[in-house]
Amino acid sequence: MRKVMEPSFYYLYLLAIALIGGFLIVQGIRKKKLFWILGIACVTLGLGDAFHLIPRAIGIYSETLDNPSESLAFYLGIGKLITSITMTVFYALLYLYFRKTAIFSKNKVLDILVCVLFFVRIVLLCFPQNEWTTNGSPLDWGIYRNIPFTLLGAIFIVLCFIHLRDRRPYRLLYIAVTLSFLFYLPVVLFASMASWVGMLMLPKTICYLFVAGMFFLDAKKLEKPENE
Repeated sequence: MRKVMEPSFYYLYLLAIALIGGFLIVQGIRKKKLFWILGIACVTLGLGDAFHLIPRAIGIYSETLDNPSESLAFYLGIGKLITSITMTVFYALLYLYFRKTAIFSKNKVLDILVCVLFFVRIVLLCFPQNEWTTNGSPLDWGIYRNIPFTLLGAIFIVLCFIHLRDRRPYRLLYIAVTLSFLFYLPVVLFASMASWVGMLMLPKTICYLFVAGMFFLDAKKLEKPENE
């Protein structure tokens, strides 16, 4: 069952996130709104996830995920690196969108902090000590590289709670992002000890679809006649 269901879910997710991202880009350009930033964020997220999820799906289908070959371990590792970068870009772009639309209050100190956390995260991801292409990336470096990312996520969650919890369709955005991190962090900490922990990527992915769905609903409102 897993050989069919999990890979199929990944492929449907990649298709959905690409379609939503494309819609947001087109809608932003047509209506001269900043939705194109959200569209680029979704497309970037989907492309990055594809590098990780497709090799993972191949490993599940071939029943080699728990004991991957050298070549599969290489592609899984490179995929993890790419998706780690694109997840970081995703949140940076979301922060940029809500700042540009003045939904998040202007705060230069916070802007600088977000930029610092972003670049520290990217630099840490590029260190060879991560050993991306081996079967088991060191746990300590998994923690190091996710400290700035978790702080970046925490900032975004707090800002969403403050500024968006009463604004449709983003009222549950802070919950969706919080859940995505709660599902993601155990994978970072324990996936090397128990491969089944990687299954938490499924609800994490659902959270991302939920977030993208909020963007879609917001952009879709522009199709109403009163907004023309």
